[in-house]
Amino acid sequence: MNETTVLAARTAAVGPAVDRVRAIENRMGVTREALDAIMAELQGLAAQETLFPSSEFPPPPNGEKGSRRYLLHEDPGGRFALYLNALNPGNETKPHDHTTWAVVVAVDGEELNKVYAQKPGGMEIVREVVVKPGTGIALMPEDIHSIHTQGTVPTRHLHMYGLALEKLDKRMAYDPATGEAVPYNANFMRPTENKPA
Repeated sequence: MNETTVLAARTAAVGPAVDRVRAIENRMGVTREALDAIMAELQGLAAQETLFPSSEFPPPPNGEKGSRRYLLHEDPGGRFALYLNALNPGNETKPHDHTTWAVVVAVDGEELNKVYAQKPGGMEIVREVVVKPGTGIALMPEDIHSIHTQGTVPTRHLHMYGLALEKLDKRMAYDPATGEAVPYNANFMRPTENKPA
C-alpha cells in the first residue's frame, strides 16, 4: 500500500474504533471492566500493523532516548485522545499517574510496565506487565506506573486516554524511594507530533 492508501485505511479503522471506545465509556463508566473492553477494541486496531508503518511513525533518530508521540485522534475538548508512541530500546520513565484512564496496547515491540502502590516513606511494585502484541495494560486514573522498553527493536504502541495528555496538568511523577511527587508534564513530557488518522 502507498502512503495515501495507508492513510485512508487508518482513518477508516481509527474513527469507528474510537466510536466504540466512546460508547463503552458511556455505557459502563470508568471501571476496570470498561477498560478491559476498551483494551479489546484497541487490540483489534493494533493488530492491523500495516496501518502504523515504522516509516510513518519512527522512533527518535540514531537510537536516542525519549519517545516520539504521534496524535492519531482527539475529540473536541481533548476527550478520547489516541496516540502512537514510538520508543527505542533502553528507555524508561519515572513512575507517574495520569489522572485519567489509560489503555496501552502494542503494534510492535515490548515494554515492561511496573505498577506501584504508595506506602509510608516510598512506593512498592505490586505487579509487572509486559506490553507486547496481544498483551496490553489498562490503568485507572489513580494508578501509578513506569515504563521500560526492552528487547532490541523499537516499540510502536497505541496509547489511549480519557483526556489528552497535554490537558493533564495535575499529573505527577514519583520518586519510588521517597514517594516525593513533582509535576510530570512540566518536567518530563515532550511535545506531541500531529499525525492524521
